[in-house]
Amino acid sequence: MIDLHTHSVFSDGELIPAELVRRAEVAGYKAICITDHADESNMYHSLDNVLRFVKKHGHFYDINVLAGVELTHIPPALISEMVGKAREAGAQVVVMHGETPVEPVAPGTNLAAIEAGVDVLAHPGMITDEEVALAVEKKVALEITTRGGHSYTNGHVVALARKHGAKLVVNNDAHAPRDLIGQDLRKTIALGAGLTLEEYRQTEANAWEIVQRCMK
Repeated sequence: MIDLHTHSVFSDGELIPAELVRRAEVAGYKAICITDHADESNMYHSLDNVLRFVKKHGHFYDINVLAGVELTHIPPALISEMVGKAREAGAQVVVMHGETPVEPVAPGTNLAAIEAGVDVLAHPGMITDEEVALAVEKKVALEITTRGGHSYTNGHVVALARKHGAKLVVNNDAHAPRDLIGQDLRKTIALGAGLTLEEYRQTEANAWEIVQRCMK
């Protein structure tokens, strides 16, 4: 299992990075990325702290640990700039908080994030055909999420991803210990969204590809 979308106390998560990583390690995860919610006001502080942890402590765990950000509620006109700033600041993985059906995310966020070339577009809600086609071109992975609420449109995302050949990844969007679900429930949610078993296995390969690319 690989989770490219998790939160620590540096945004709205319950765990410090060490406990988050240790719990993921014990739960059987192969890789985890800490991607705290970020905008211009807090990105550098949270990312600096997570990077410090990853560089000094990450190699002590039997799990690949990456530092990233989840750009959240950024005005679409500023998304490209913020993606660039995040990468310059050392983010190994850039996730965008997509147009989930349960939050007032600004229309145009999905498109701007894809155009900016984020690594993962999280819970993209009722993403359009045109946006999914562009995600294929830009090599942006679309998220199937195990998190309640955000997961309402998983089936729609799967259907359009299959139609256009977009890459999918499965993430927990973990904020608390209970969110680091096991393999069985993770697979059930993915299959329930309409993935075949082979497609589910491919999501893990897609996530591992991102890990390997971002750790270089």
